[in-house]
Amino acid sequence: MTSALSARRPTAFVKPRMRGWIHFWSLVVSVVAGATLIALAASTVSAAAAVGTSIYVVTVLGLFGVSALYHRKTWKTIGARTWMRRLDHSMIFLFIAGTYTPFAMVAMQPTTGAVVLAVVWGGALGGVILKLAWPNAPRWVGVPVYIALGWVAVFVLPDLLHNAGMAALVLLIAGGLMYTAGAIFYATRWPDPWPKTFGYHEFFHTAVSLAALCHHIAIWLALYA
Repeated sequence: MTSALSARRPTAFVKPRMRGWIHFWSLVVSVVAGATLIALAASTVSAAAAVGTSIYVVTVLGLFGVSALYHRKTWKTIGARTWMRRLDHSMIFLFIAGTYTPFAMVAMQPTTGAVVLAVVWGGALGGVILKLAWPNAPRWVGVPVYIALGWVAVFVLPDLLHNAGMAALVLLIAGGLMYTAGAIFYATRWPDPWPKTFGYHEFFHTAVSLAALCHHIAIWLALYA
């Protein structure tokens, strides 16, 4: 009986009070900002811009929505928590690919953009399969893949500079550095100064939200470069 109950119940864990709230409010802001971005891209730029920004916004909302739900709710069983972890970690890969999509469609030469889309979406699909098949993989397995996929842009910096402009490129790099810092916070579980209120995971979530803001502004600049 005891073993059966323990199989159904997740290990006791007291969440920091801020766990999940950063991405919840990021979701709220992203709904408004994303809808505005899509509407203006469709009405003032091009159909390609509308498609690219729509894919981007869907992945942003998916990332913040799944993360907020996973981290705010207390899941009653190990099975439910494991499935939500699968979705949460998988959305990071889709979000990375989604962020590349509008840049590839409006700020790169067609051939270059097609190659970038194939690489990032192929990598994202591989990452999703990894997370679905191995939800409890060590952090040293997933984090380097996140970082490598996120820095594919280094191979197309000249295209981005020429077609999106210096300001957009600077914001892209700044956002990439924030994402990398967040991944390091997550992998090392540091810093963790106030574990009952604002722990290492909150630093990770803050870095992701700030990086997403940088990239959102960069997309605006690329659309109207």
